[in-house]
Amino acid sequence: MQESSSAARLGDVAVLGMGHTGEAVCRYLVGLGEQVSSVTLFGGASSHGGDLTRELEGLGVHCVLGTEKVEGTFDLAIASPGIPIGSAFFQAAAAHSKEIVGEPEFAWRESPQDWVGITGTNGKTTTTALATALLRAGGCPAEAVGNIGTIITSRIANRERGSWFVAELSSFQLATTRLLRPRVACLMNVTPDHVEWHGSMEAYAQAKERVFANLAAGDLAVVSDGDEWCRAIIERLDARGLRVCRVDVRRDPGVPCAAFVRDGRLVVRLDGTEHVLVSTDDLPIRGEHNEEDALVASAVALELGVAEGDVCRGLLAFSPLEHRIEPCGEVAGVRFVNDSKATNTDSVEKALTAFEPGSVCVLLGGHDKGTDLTSLAHAVATRCRVAVCYGAAGERIARALKDAIATSGSALEVVREPHMREAFSAACERAQAGDAVLLSPACSSFDEFHNMEERGELFKRLAAERVTAGRLC
Repeated sequence: MQESSSAARLGDVAVLGMGHTGEAVCRYLVGLGEQVSSVTLFGGASSHGGDLTRELEGLGVHCVLGTEKVEGTFDLAIASPGIPIGSAFFQAAAAHSKEIVGEPEFAWRESPQDWVGITGTNGKTTTTALATALLRAGGCPAEAVGNIGTIITSRIANRERGSWFVAELSSFQLATTRLLRPRVACLMNVTPDHVEWHGSMEAYAQAKERVFANLAAGDLAVVSDGDEWCRAIIERLDARGLRVCRVDVRRDPGVPCAAFVRDGRLVVRLDGTEHVLVSTDDLPIRGEHNEEDALVASAVALELGVAEGDVCRGLLAFSPLEHRIEPCGEVAGVRFVNDSKATNTDSVEKALTAFEPGSVCVLLGGHDKGTDLTSLAHAVATRCRVAVCYGAAGERIARALKDAIATSGSALEVVREPHMREAFSAACERAQAGDAVLLSPACSSFDEFHNMEERGELFKRLAAERVTAGRLC
């Protein structure tokens, strides 16, 4: 077990947000005993009393509920990731505190040894899980934490000495970091997403870049060079004299630290030493974007001392994650694939590379984020046979697809349905042997579901019904 690394008393601490993060932080703070003078939980405007607040109050936490008004004076405020920096709630806490940070920053300060930080618009969850698996394959204790679903602070008290925290870090979490310094920091990609939360695409990209803010010469930055935002970040990292591993699935970047595909095999080069790994055809996770995930995770593991053979074995043993190009059965030669995690256009475009062109019946739709659909429409028109558009965004996606068909001459069939259940049935009616019915919606789920997991679970139930029946329709 590792002890807290805080050298000084934390004093009076405010915690913002009554979700799982706020609860975990409060419980950890209470466990520090005399190191903390007081803990005050500000639940937010929609918070209310219940079993949780009664339990926390029994532990000594003062709970302020049903308001975003902050009163008092605090040495430190710790904000949950869903609270925007520009919000009145966050700003009120900042005005009453000597310092305000997010939960990952606080967790790092409490237990800063042996961190890997992984961020990006898409691919960070798979990469986090895979990097953790590869470290374990090499005999290194490791735990996937952060945005992947395990609150980092909740794991500090029971953290094994010498274990690695492989932290998936969202832009929300990174926006409130100041001292965070992973030993290896990874950026998968930066494409439009969460712009409404950050206020601009520039602010969103800046939040992602913060994962590298405190890296030093002996650390490693692993960055894809697949988009203009990442390429600009690479230039700035190079200018700082940092070790930068450039990731490119299509070509060898030709630098001392690089990760790429050559002759159908994954290759990682660190400080001039090459590691030739497995064939891309042998990877259980399919598609160009998953090849990139595998390259990043392999670079992490090799940098931290995992043997080449162990990396290869770990790559071949890794299974697709739930809701991320997840196989869900097959009937009459048609595969069902759940990619409910694809909540933006870029993730769908990457997912489509996992399938033979012309063999996909894709379900697109959900809550409309208002993002540009030009590139998505071109990719779908080029690679899919059928597109079933549903939900609040369905009509706008259908129009964009029809425009793409008109300019490209694609034979794509576009279908419009009101909800996902009807969209699934429509896709099954049109699917042929050799096709994949793919849920890769390019939208968030909030018009019809509570979250993307609920959406994916419905898709899997519908697929299981067809498989059990032994027929598509």
